[in-house]
Amino acid sequence: MSEASKSILAIILDKVFPQMPDFFEMMQEQSIQVTHSVNRLVEFMETGDLEIGHMLKQDQHDADNIKVRNLHALNEAFSTPIDREDIYRAIMDMDEVVNYCKTTVNEMDVLGVKPDTFMIDMSRLVLEGAKAMTEGFSKLGKVPATAVIDADAARKSERQVEKLYRKALSELFQGDDYINMFKRREIYRHLSYAAERVAGCANTLHDIVVKIV
Repeated sequence: MSEASKSILAIILDKVFPQMPDFFEMMQEQSIQVTHSVNRLVEFMETGDLEIGHMLKQDQHDADNIKVRNLHALNEAFSTPIDREDIYRAIMDMDEVVNYCKTTVNEMDVLGVKPDTFMIDMSRLVLEGAKAMTEGFSKLGKVPATAVIDADAARKSERQVEKLYRKALSELFQGDDYINMFKRREIYRHLSYAAERVAGCANTLHDIVVKIV
């Protein structure tokens, strides 16, 4: 077969069976963006600097671009290395973590709520979970079996957030400053939801590992 014929055949095959995107790398990139955003949230909680909150808006824009790109690749892919539903769940849960980071800061600004010790500690735990999740996704294309340890670590951080959330509420609902109580409860909830989404990502990561090892 001539070189020209080979090239034509390659073009035809590429159109009929397009090259599969590297979904492992794409999910890893998205998880890195999530960790970056959660780190911004921690910086905001530690400093109360609204400028950092403004940076989170750009982070969400960047995260949205990655999400849309990954969803488009998933929709267009002829085949995937793992279950499509697992990829979709990972993409959407990671995006929700970033959304909760932005919403938390926005509502603190609107409600006039300043960071307290519980918010700082909860956000740090969410960051621990996000880092573990990112580490796990980075292993899927190389040593997937070891990603289970990272998934467990991410879920553990979510359980710690929930314990802290309950403790925060117990201390919050004392006295009679009800307006302050309900404002702070909303922020605690957002942080709890962010941790839940990180745990959701960890569950999906674990499911993927079980199916490919």
